[in-house]
Amino acid sequence: MSVTSKPVSEQVRFLEIEPEQAGQRIDNFLITALKGVPKSLVYRILRKGEVRVNKKRVKPEYRLQADDLVRVPPLRVAERAEAPKVSEQLTTLLEQAILFENRDYIAVNKPSGLAVHGGSGVSLGLIECFRQMRPQLKFLELVHRLDRDTSGCILLAKKRSALKFMHEALQRKQVTKIYHALVDGRWPQRRDKVDAPLRKNELKSGERVVKVAPDGKPSLTEFRVLQRFGAIATLIEARPITGRTHQIRVHCQFAGYPIIGDPKYGIDGVNNEMKSLGFNRLFLHAAELRFPLPEGGREIIKAPLESGLTDALARLESSE
Repeated sequence: MSVTSKPVSEQVRFLEIEPEQAGQRIDNFLITALKGVPKSLVYRILRKGEVRVNKKRVKPEYRLQADDLVRVPPLRVAERAEAPKVSEQLTTLLEQAILFENRDYIAVNKPSGLAVHGGSGVSLGLIECFRQMRPQLKFLELVHRLDRDTSGCILLAKKRSALKFMHEALQRKQVTKIYHALVDGRWPQRRDKVDAPLRKNELKSGERVVKVAPDGKPSLTEFRVLQRFGAIATLIEARPITGRTHQIRVHCQFAGYPIIGDPKYGIDGVNNEMKSLGFNRLFLHAAELRFPLPEGGREIIKAPLESGLTDALARLESSE
C-alpha cells in the first residue's frame, strides 16, 4: 500500500491561546492541536526553533499563557488510514463500563487488553472509542493513563478547563489512586511501602523496560495486605504516591513478590501454573479513584473486578 503525503497546513499558522488553554506545556498543546502529526515531528520543529511563541523560540516544557501567539510552520505528514469504527459489541461493553459521568468528566472501568490510546500498532484505543461514541463532544481527553493490560478506573475530561483542573489536582497530590494486585508468595505485613528510584530503559527492539536504579526518578508506593492465600499468593492494595511508568509492577518485583500474570516483570513458571486456575492476564486493577471536583467536594469512584478474576480468586481460595 502506498503512503501519500498530505499537508496539515500549506502555510504558517498562528494560534492564539485562550485563557482556558493556559498552563499547558507547548509540546502537549501542539500534539493535541496538530491532529495526525507524529510526536517525533512535533519535537523536531520545537527543537529546530520552527515553533515560536510571541516571536521567541521555546523549549518543549514551556507553559503557555493566555494571549500567547504560537507560530506553527507549514507541515506535511503521511496520509493515515481512517481509524476503524468501534464495533457494536465494544460500544455496548464501554457504555456498560461507565462508572460516573457529569458535565466535566467520564470515569470508565477499562477492560484489560484495551490500550488507552492508539499508536505503536494500536489503531483504536479507549479515547478514540469514546470520541466516536460521543461525537457531540468537541473536546475529550485522557486525564491520566493505564497500561494496556491493567484494568480499572480511568478518567476522561470533557472540557479543557476540567482537564487543567485535574492535572493541577494531580500535581498537588489531591487525587488518590488505589490498585489491587495479586502477587506471588506471602507478602509480609511489615512491608508497607517500597521507596526505590526507577529508570526507563529502551531495548534494541524498542520495548520499554523499567528498572530500579540509583540514578532513576524518586518513586514511592504504599502497600497493604488485603487477603492471603496461604504461601501461594497475596492480594494487596497498592497506592502509588509518585506516578512512574510500570511503577507498581516494578516495585512488586523489586520487593520479591511479582504480580501474577505479568509477562514483563513476573515469573513465567508461576504465571503458567496460575493459568490453570483462570489467571490469564496481569492481575493489576485500578480499583478506586478519589478526586476533587471543580465545583467543590470530592468524588469516590470504585471499579468492580471482572468476573473472570473473581472466579479465579474463589478457585485459588478453595485450593488452599
